[in-house]
Amino acid sequence: MKRIRIFVLSSLAIIATLATMQACSDSKGNTRTIPSRSEPVPVKVMALEKNTAATAVIASGQLSTEDESILAFKIGGVVSRVLVKEGDAVKKGQLLATLDQTEIDATVAQARHGFEKAQRDYERTSHLYTDSVATLEQWQNAQTALDVAREQLAAARFNKSHAEIHAAGNGYVLSKFIHPGQVVGVGERALQCNVTSSGNWILKVSVSDKQWALLTVGEKATITIDAFPDQSFPAVISRKSETVDRQTGTFTVELRLEATRARLATGMFGSAKIQSAQTNTFWSVPYESVLDASGDEGFVFVTHDDKTAHKQRVTVASFDGEHINIRGGLEDAGKLIISGSAYLSDNSPITIIP
Repeated sequence: MKRIRIFVLSSLAIIATLATMQACSDSKGNTRTIPSRSEPVPVKVMALEKNTAATAVIASGQLSTEDESILAFKIGGVVSRVLVKEGDAVKKGQLLATLDQTEIDATVAQARHGFEKAQRDYERTSHLYTDSVATLEQWQNAQTALDVAREQLAAARFNKSHAEIHAAGNGYVLSKFIHPGQVVGVGERALQCNVTSSGNWILKVSVSDKQWALLTVGEKATITIDAFPDQSFPAVISRKSETVDRQTGTFTVELRLEATRARLATGMFGSAKIQSAQTNTFWSVPYESVLDASGDEGFVFVTHDDKTAHKQRVTVASFDGEHINIRGGLEDAGKLIISGSAYLSDNSPITIIP
């Protein structure tokens, strides 16, 4: 029993020693011993200074063109042919889809026969009116009937010409909603196409309400596209939506790219950095110094006396990839702790290292 007791006490001592002497590696791979809570934690600090700069909004979205349109048949009927599929390149005037012409041709024929009859009736009534056999009212009625028949024939021919869908310009088929044999109604969407020959490319991005309020039509932006990692594309804000998207809870901002020779395509993913005309005052701090960031809030450690760390809630303004911009919470702070924060708690003792 005595040996067992000695063994247990020795094991507990070893465990306690290991617990106080745990080792970890710093960012350079060097092994460092985690200090006990009673020992000052070695930290690095930086002085806090406010900066004033233009506010930048970072957002992302997909490329499209200003000339996107939903194409449809003017009249209802049975789809006869669909000559394209999604992704196909099309040329201006190219036939894309047609309706079955049987019923349409019959309607045109009926309208033509009605016009021919009205024309004969008018000519006959005119002769009778000249011979004082028909009255003025009868002649006027025949003339009106001829005019009505002429308009009906023109409408029937117009509808026949719109029983086909043609490309409005050089571009691509983005979506196809119909198939041969399908019955479609008047104006029911059939194809979605864009026109790329004009080069009017836009990037549609989603922004929060706060970001939306910062932006103004005409402000400049720089766009990067995943397909062209070594290029950047200048752009300007061309439109801001005035209503929120109920599904996403965000607002849409459209950025029009300046003329480019790059071979862009609808649906390419891009990121935009929009320079707002509004300026903002903030503290720029290393992103490693901000802990437990969620939304626009986070925590940092500061010190007022170079001996004790204090946990401080802060409000995050933006993140530029290297630094986090803080707009509130550091008004009364002394120095910001930028290294060693992982080992700190509120009121932890610290020692400052170079």
